[in-house]
Amino acid sequence: MFGAVLLMIAIGMEVASTALLPRAQGFTDLGWSAVVLVGYAVSIWLLAIVVRTMPVSVAYAVWSGVGTAVVAGIGFMFLGESMSWVKATSLALIVVGVVGLNLAGSH
Repeated sequence: MFGAVLLMIAIGMEVASTALLPRAQGFTDLGWSAVVLVGYAVSIWLLAIVVRTMPVSVAYAVWSGVGTAVVAGIGFMFLGESMSWVKATSLALIVVGVVGLNLAGSH
């Protein structure tokens, strides 16, 4: 249970860092660049702790899959990015894959 909480925090840090990445202006804005890099570092550090007790294949799939889906949602809702039916279907398939890996990893 504790590993799942740490994984969710790691995902939150990765999502926040990715959502803030445009503010870093190609790493020319040093303040935002530092925020983004620290966020990614904390996310990876937490993921490294999680894989002590969870299979890396499951932990990484959840981390990357959920992160990808949430960032795509943030891009659509807040950053003016488009959402086609192909993009939405692809994101749904990522979520289905993550759920499948979790179910397979729990046996």
